[in-house]
Order: sequence, then structure tokens, then C-alpha cells
Amino acid sequence: MSKHGTVKKAVLAYSGGLDTSIIVRWLIEEYGCEVIAFSADLGQGQELDGIPEKARKTGASKCYVEDLREEFVRDFVFPMFRANAIYEGRYFLGTSIARPLISKKQMEIALAEEADAVCHGATGKGNDQVRFELAYYHFNPEIKIIAPWREWDLNSREALIAYANKHGIPVPVTKKRPWSSDRNLLHISFEGGILENPWAEPPEEMYLLSVAPEEAPDKPEYVEIEFRNGDPVAINGQALSPAQLLAHLNELGGKHGIGRADIMENRFVGMKSRGVYETPGGTILEEAHRGVEQITMDREVLNLRDSLIPRYATMVYNGFWFAPEREAMQALTDETQKTVNGVARVKLYKGHCRVVGRKSDTNSLFDPEVATFEADEVYNQADAEGFIRLNALRLRIRSAMQKKRG
Repeated sequence: MSKHGTVKKAVLAYSGGLDTSIIVRWLIEEYGCEVIAFSADLGQGQELDGIPEKARKTGASKCYVEDLREEFVRDFVFPMFRANAIYEGRYFLGTSIARPLISKKQMEIALAEEADAVCHGATGKGNDQVRFELAYYHFNPEIKIIAPWREWDLNSREALIAYANKHGIPVPVTKKRPWSSDRNLLHISFEGGILENPWAEPPEEMYLLSVAPEEAPDKPEYVEIEFRNGDPVAINGQALSPAQLLAHLNELGGKHGIGRADIMENRFVGMKSRGVYETPGGTILEEAHRGVEQITMDREVLNLRDSLIPRYATMVYNGFWFAPEREAMQALTDETQKTVNGVARVKLYKGHCRVVGRKSDTNSLFDPEVATFEADEVYNQADAEGFIRLNALRLRIRSAMQKKRG
């Protein structure tokens, strides 16, 4: 029996990156168990090339590579964007929203393979360990979870690289590019290495999805995005699937240097951490979604939904996607989106995107006859006096009482 306990078969969330490249061999040596690798295709592109072969070379008995791109955007990204969820006002939650789906599929494979354990490569300092494990327990409250970073003595990325070199395991991290990254259809994130100095500007060669804004085209480009019930369904009149639509917006945004963010964020475990992100398509999408909401949503409904954004975003960031409070909030959010039907025209130019037009043939609440500054027969401007006096009543009483008390 292993000193860690009895495990016969474990399913590992496998990326082929630095951490999981080591873990396959480590699980075999430390637990003496069969290891099945699982990689989720969320839009990483060439990063998945050679994954099955690499996993088997390090000892995995089997490797699943599952194409989850459409499910990822349709069932995870879009619901989150209906809520306009942005963590701490800056982070589009690209890594956070991917973890619930990876965990879901991993647990399905564990069930099919009759595995008695699941494993991830998240560190003991980060958020991902929480996100993975909360989801694991949602699907199986009794599952055995192996988190190597909380067990082994390889306590730095340098130690992992040395371990990999010793065992002949190729890894993508080199001294020339000493940061780690996580990529999917929504974004790519970077952390570690030079980024651990909060004063150091990220090197330009780090960015992969976008050109530098100053190198972007000198001519602006316009894009029209159509929404139905709060979800984008077409670009410039062409209907696209969720994954196709987001991929196309990524190309447009990247071309114009849109979507870069350098953030010092607050991790769930309590520390601050720097992350650099590229979210070109998501940045355009959020701007366009806001534009259609402005013309189709009732003021108080919009204010209510917006008041929930910090709570919703924090739940996603902290890993509570499958929690009942997130599901309840999603139900309310989706109710608010039933009128969000229309088109936004967005101008893309040198790192910026902004709505320059919005329309809705079915749900517009904008009435030019009421809103006009020209002469009209709909709105009696004299009515505003009583409205103002009623709203000023509490302020007038407060001021009068203060004067009485001297």
C-alpha cells in the first residue's frame, strides 16, 4: 500500500504543461495507481498537439481529448456574460469559468472508467484548487481527490523543471519564457516569472492573441453584433455557433489590440496575485451586450441586475459555479435578458472598442417623441417641478432640522 493510501485508478486533468507533465509519473511512483489523462479542448489550438502521445510516454494508460468548445461558450461563457460578470471590475474570468466544465467532464470520465480518484495540477496557493475540488464534490461527495502540490516537496517551478529534465519529460516553460499561461476561447492568462515584480511591464513578446495597440491598424473597423435573449447570435448579419462567434471576435479584437489587462487581483485564499490577460473577443462582446441592454432593459431591472454583478463574479472566481446561490442568481439574470434582443454596432480602434449605435426592432424602450429636445405633445415639462419637489422633500426637511438645532 502507498504511504498516501490505496488508489487503484486516477483520472488526471492533464494539460501537458509544466505541472501535469510531472504529475503522471509522480502518481505512478507515489500511489502505484493506473493514471488516465484527460485534456479538455476549450480552444487552445496547437497547445493540444501531441497530447495523447506525451501523456502515454510519461506513463498514462489512456488519454482522453474531448472537444468541449461549443459547450464551453454556450453553457458557461454566455450565461456568465448575460450577467456581465467581471471580477473586481477588470477580470473577465476566463480561467475561472473553464474549471467547472473541465471538472464536469473529468468526473464523467472517472465514472465511466470506474476510477476511485481524480487529480489536478493546481497549486496550494491558488484559486484553481478550490474551483476544481468544489466541482468534484458537487458530482461525487465521496470522491478521492489528489492534489500533488499539497503533498510533494517540489515547491517551485524551478524544482519542477529540474525534475522534468532529470526524468526526460519535455515541458513548454523555458528560461526565455519563464511565465506560465492558460488559454481557451475566452482568453489567455499569464502569471509568474517576471510578472511577480508588480512594477515590471509585461514584455511585448509575451502577448499571443493581440497586437500592441500602437501597432494596430490606423483605420477603425466597425462590427455589428446581434443578440437574442441576451446571447450573441450573429456578426455582421451572419449567424454563427457560440464557439465560432467568439473565435471570430477574438480575431477582430486581436487585430486591433483590444482586450489586454494587467491586474493585481485578490485571490480567494487571501493573497494578492498579478495576472496579465488577453480577452479580445470577450471585451467586444461585453461592450456590445451593454449597448443592446441600454435600449431594451427597464431602468430598475437593469439597476437590480447590475447590483448583483460583484456577487455573481465573485462566485465564479471563487469556484461556486454549481452552488445553489449561483443557480438562483442565474435564473433571475436570465429573466432580465428576455428583452435583450437587438443589434449593437461597435467601433474597434487601437486597443479600444465602444458602441456607436444600437437598435431593437422588437424590444426598444427608446421613444424619440418623448426623448426629443424639440417641441413635442407627449411630455409636459411643467410636470417636472412637482417631481423635483417631492424628491427634494427629505433633503429640505433635513436641512431645515439642522438649522433649527443651530
